[in-house]
Amino acid sequence: MKDSFVELRARERALALLDAGTARELVGPFDNLISPHLEPQGIVPESDDGVVLMRGQLNGQAVLVVAIEGAFQGGGIGEVSGAKIVAALEQALADNKAGKTIYPILVLDTGGVRLQEANYGLLSISEIQNTVVALKQYVPVIGVIPGRVGSFGGMSITAATLSYLITTKKARVGLNGPEVIEQEAGVREFDSSDKDLIWNTLGTTQRAATGIVDEVVTDDIATIKAAVSAAVAERKDSHRTDKADFYLSLLDQLDLDQPLDTQTYRDLYQHVQITKHTIPAAVSGDNPGTKSRGRLWFEALTGIKNAESSVPTVLHADKGGKAFIAITADEHNRFPRVRHGEVGLQEGFSVATIVNDIVAADADKATKRPIVLIVDVPSQAYGYKEELIGIHMSLAAAAVAEAKARQAGHPLIAVAAGDAVSGGFLAFGLQSNRLVVLDDDSITIQAMSKASAARITQRTIAELEAATEHVPAMAYDVKNYQKLGAMYQFVEGIDAWQADDQSVAKLAGIIDDAIASTVDQPTDLHFRYETDIAKASGRVATRRVRQAVADQWAN
Repeated sequence: MKDSFVELRARERALALLDAGTARELVGPFDNLISPHLEPQGIVPESDDGVVLMRGQLNGQAVLVVAIEGAFQGGGIGEVSGAKIVAALEQALADNKAGKTIYPILVLDTGGVRLQEANYGLLSISEIQNTVVALKQYVPVIGVIPGRVGSFGGMSITAATLSYLITTKKARVGLNGPEVIEQEAGVREFDSSDKDLIWNTLGTTQRAATGIVDEVVTDDIATIKAAVSAAVAERKDSHRTDKADFYLSLLDQLDLDQPLDTQTYRDLYQHVQITKHTIPAAVSGDNPGTKSRGRLWFEALTGIKNAESSVPTVLHADKGGKAFIAITADEHNRFPRVRHGEVGLQEGFSVATIVNDIVAADADKATKRPIVLIVDVPSQAYGYKEELIGIHMSLAAAAVAEAKARQAGHPLIAVAAGDAVSGGFLAFGLQSNRLVVLDDDSITIQAMSKASAARITQRTIAELEAATEHVPAMAYDVKNYQKLGAMYQFVEGIDAWQADDQSVAKLAGIIDDAIASTVDQPTDLHFRYETDIAKASGRVATRRVRQAVADQWAN
């Protein structure tokens, strides 16, 4: 198609958005900063790792274009590609703070985490989201989703954090790809061979009608450039992640016993009666809740026995000047896909509400309340209704609230007392500026279940497990996760399923130490790059990329 934006590659897309003669690429293919994690798996790397960074002008206004190449590894985010995006956005943030206005534009053609680098992808995506939140205090961050791959996985959460989203009819947006939902929940939940169902659910016609994207334009270079230019000039921002009350009200009015199709959902979306939601602190109940490590450690650290809440899967309470929050299992939950502790629609928006209320209450206080997240999330919820409504919006709301809290000065401590997997971890844990992990073989930290990862990467589970010998980021256990350097402390000698008095006292002391370590320290996520392990091995490639971007930014 003549003048198609969708048919362009990432570099061509970036150039097409910029005024002629103004483009300057940063850390391009000749810098040869390739991923060190692909060749050991027999995968040919790309010299730019699938991300193009260009500074230039759009109608005379300074902009940074970040374009993801969907033709390389499905646009998946790994360590190097993620570091390029984060470093460039942080340079733009520094310029804006200094009064040098520059508008970031993200062209998303991505399946989310690059599964061949799994946990590096999760870390990088959380860092991208953190920087987007910080930038939006100064300028809107504009997103373009042209088509081909679309925006999926953790990068759909990122898309939801952006100020304004421009798409074509050739794009799709969703957290869980149809194949993953089918693998995790069965073909009756979402038939990945039903193309009409996929496009009707995830396509931008439906997404625009239900607030997930802002503008659908013709696939034409001039039209898309004009739309982006208008979004920049008018500083458009739909405040997508600030609508927890709307979505919690919608969920209150949703009848889960009735079928939900695209038209039924549109009707519901357009007629929601919005009410203000607050989530009261947990109280002691008469009966024990569904067993989970998240519940166990929440009750042990707060002293609340048989904790109950108006949202059965979300518990929060203050204890000792700290706010504790946990997402827990609930075997009788009205949403079947969250009964094992998954983060679903209600969970993300409820966590966002709790955290936002904490920030508001402490706004005028010199010392901000520490927030402690007790992490035991086996994944996000895999369900058709969740995708139709937009579960990535829920997860984004939680992640943004947590990032804002940390940036406002609240120490944000995540304690992985249980599993920390995929979008669940992005929404609940990865925005922390200190991560504490129990050394327990029962804990999984990863981007996707083995069965789904094998299906998406077209490997056997045995081949997937063999690859972890060369790439610790692909492993599922906590000892390999420690090698990435992201932890504040790796806690030995505590059984995740045994919260005895000695273990509780030990963990409480570590939490206090983690909080103390944030005093007079930056409120960003740079701690992850500065640990001894990160410097020696875990984030060497990240640090090299960050330095290269910094060196080239102003030159």
